[in-house]
Amino acid sequence: MMHLLPLMLERMGIIFIVAFLLSRLKSFQRIINNDQRISGKMLLIAVFGIFGIMSNYTGIEINPNSAAEHTWLLEVEPDSAIANTRILGIGIGALLGGPFVGLGIGLIAGLHRFTLGGFTAEACAISAVLAGLAAGYIGVQYRKKSRITPLFAVSVGVVMEIIQMGIILLVTKPFEMALDLIKVIGIPMIVINGFGTLLFMFIIQSIFREEERARAVQTNKAFHIADQTLPFFRQGLNPDSCKEVAQILLRLTDADAVAITDQKQVLTHVGAASDHHLPLKGLATGLTKKVLEEGTIITARKKEEIFCFNENCPLQAAVVLPLKVHDKTAGTLKLYFKHPNQMNEVEQELAEGLANLFSTQLELAKAELQSKLLKDAEIKALQAQVHPHFLFNAINTISALCRTDAEKARKLLLELSVFFRSNLQGSRQTVITLEKELEHVKAYLSLEQARFPNKYTITLRMEEGLEKVTLPPFTLQPLVENAIRHAFSHVKSKGHVLIHAYTKDEKMYVLVEDDGKGMTKDETESLGKQAVKSKEGTGTALVNIRERLEGIYNMKAGIHIHSEEGIGTKVLVTIPLDKKGVYENHVKGFYSR
Repeated sequence: MMHLLPLMLERMGIIFIVAFLLSRLKSFQRIINNDQRISGKMLLIAVFGIFGIMSNYTGIEINPNSAAEHTWLLEVEPDSAIANTRILGIGIGALLGGPFVGLGIGLIAGLHRFTLGGFTAEACAISAVLAGLAAGYIGVQYRKKSRITPLFAVSVGVVMEIIQMGIILLVTKPFEMALDLIKVIGIPMIVINGFGTLLFMFIIQSIFREEERARAVQTNKAFHIADQTLPFFRQGLNPDSCKEVAQILLRLTDADAVAITDQKQVLTHVGAASDHHLPLKGLATGLTKKVLEEGTIITARKKEEIFCFNENCPLQAAVVLPLKVHDKTAGTLKLYFKHPNQMNEVEQELAEGLANLFSTQLELAKAELQSKLLKDAEIKALQAQVHPHFLFNAINTISALCRTDAEKARKLLLELSVFFRSNLQGSRQTVITLEKELEHVKAYLSLEQARFPNKYTITLRMEEGLEKVTLPPFTLQPLVENAIRHAFSHVKSKGHVLIHAYTKDEKMYVLVEDDGKGMTKDETESLGKQAVKSKEGTGTALVNIRERLEGIYNMKAGIHIHSEEGIGTKVLVTIPLDKKGVYENHVKGFYSR
């Protein structure tokens, strides 16, 4: 009995050499990682069915008195049987593919064993089919809870082999002959099939690990590229941003050339064939037009399929992917190769993943642009909200002064023109200097103080060197207006408003402080965070100021309000000095589209 172990181990080695060689092939790896489609299941049946046939051919013929060591077993004597590893292939294939695959493999291996003959041919054929069905069902149930491990596969293989021995005893006649056979082959076949299943599972696990490792590397590479390209795609599809993206892709992928288009023209082309694949000259290839029309990924493995009309073009293969924004094709990403074999499956999957990431980036850029445009509209609406009473009162005040103090009326008229000019300039600019913002504030205060000369006093302090620091327009004027309109209403004593601009810890602080009637804690907490219902206003201006500051300076600027009833209110605006110029560049990126 024990002399069969080295013989079976030797025969099993042939199968494992074939299995190992197959494991290096991408096609075999795809079969192992099958997607449970019919085509994948049929391939599994074919591959492991062949393993079953090989096991039959490489088996050891067991005669009544000896074991025949044929190199290749083509026929079995009527009173002989076979010791082989057929159950090994059936069990593993069934565990991977399920009952349908197990049945298919069992039928192939079992029918082939039946054709070889021998007194156990019928029992072996039946056991092959039943083992396939049983292992497939067990595999499906186990995968619902956990992944199939080598130890679990070994236990299934051993059980299937024991079942085969039982079927041989039940079906084969005469029973005494079958029993003698089991005494000879039982333990060797159980041991070898269990050991073989373990080795086979290690091969399959290495395929899984290799696939996972490749996907991890590919995912990491895709995210690295996406991280590098994000600042440029945030600017939308324009020649400058796309050129930077294409150069990054050319550096980090195996492509020989990279191009990006919008719906009408090539925005950039870097790498090989740059002499005739010229940007801003329309769509150079028919392949691009086809992707734009169909919105699907198209690959070309021949020069003719690229539809480039230049005879000397070195590009022989390409993958063209649609860049979609809200399910509409906004452009294409094209990776070109000089040799078709460079465009392997890994490069295609990487390109497809990048196209999806880039499409998401473009959608986010568009959403960000829409948000900014909406915010700009809110700013313009705020700027257009010149209080009618303020305008009428200013005109009435100037009109009255024309009779009593013509010179003062002239100065106020000039201040009114400064006020409205600042309104118009603010509607056209995203940021202005602190100096310009204070000019607007001073013009407003001059007009208000002409009406109420003894109601309040204004103190302005500005640290030297802050004149040219930029901030969003209409940041301070609404704060000063709030102080005058709300802080001193129903207050008989003369009020005081302080405007103080200073620096600390690389930030500019602008404080607007009044000693008016103040607010309750509940009223203060809601200001600047949401609009509120009030007879004196809604607080929309404060919300707008806060959102603009946070959006422009990436949450590093803001507005803080502190108030105490009967004492007054402090509103502090903070702006990071080291971010000067960031917003201008950001806006330039958007509008370069």
